[in-house]
Amino acid sequence: MSDPEAPAVSVLAEPPDPDDTEPLPEFVILTGMSGAGRSTVANVLEDMGWFVVDNLPPQLLRQLAELAMTSASDLRQMRLVAVVDVRTRGFFDHLAGATQALAEEGWHPTVVFLDATDEALVRRFESVRRPHPLQGDGRLLDGITAERARLADLQAEADILIDTSGLNVHQLARKVGPLFAGSTGPSLRLAVMSFGFKYGVPLDADFVFDMRFLPNPFWIPELRSQTGLDADVAEFVMAQSGAAEFIDRVSDLLEPVTAGYRREGRRYATLAVGCTGGKHRSVAICEELVRRLADESVEIFAVHRDLGRE
Repeated sequence: MSDPEAPAVSVLAEPPDPDDTEPLPEFVILTGMSGAGRSTVANVLEDMGWFVVDNLPPQLLRQLAELAMTSASDLRQMRLVAVVDVRTRGFFDHLAGATQALAEEGWHPTVVFLDATDEALVRRFESVRRPHPLQGDGRLLDGITAERARLADLQAEADILIDTSGLNVHQLARKVGPLFAGSTGPSLRLAVMSFGFKYGVPLDADFVFDMRFLPNPFWIPELRSQTGLDADVAEFVMAQSGAAEFIDRVSDLLEPVTAGYRREGRRYATLAVGCTGGKHRSVAICEELVRRLADESVEIFAVHRDLGRE
């Protein structure tokens, strides 16, 4: 049996030819906290046509790249996803070395890190009655704490951070789909996410705006049972003093920001809009922002994280 701590050995006979007119396949490294939804995201990407390899030791990332480049099948035309697991011994050291080696040979894999709050992770592990992979003889929370410490550097260096705390599998799938729809079309994808502060601020938000300065439709009896997706609620929210001005100011703010993101090669960003419960004000403002910010160079889509939780 081979030593799992042995350094990765290059098997690429030759690096990709920089003059080759055929582009390299897209390459995503999917990782993150256990219980944060790696399997769900992997399944979504596989359904979208990505070639997914699950639980791949980091030492084999270069072999996967070679397979994509030398395969006589359609693999070369596919987008690649490698799901890597913290249970691999020497995980971070091997992953850092493997990604560096890939970069030196012309590959630029996108590292996607899935995260969730400790509370959400505990709830998920308890619901399936399974121990955490790093729990050992300790408590479930001990395993989560150990994993979070082990992955802190990787999380800080990840290209994309996705917070799955308040998302069920269907909501997570709806968020992942537009993010990884492909490299053609707009170079930047902007998720505008509504959320409720009572459920926590999204960990993956690049911008956070608070809509609690607007009157709450919850206190209007005929609007209480409706949501920000309903015309009556949307009209009520947008008629309030400051709502239209907020939309104008945010639109002006994001114009230079999105232009800068595109110049720097950043492909994904999340703008979070919150209210108390994530049902009325944040949803209506989120939908209005998506309409206002629609642009040919930026793909904008709405994600309503906490809608339906009340």
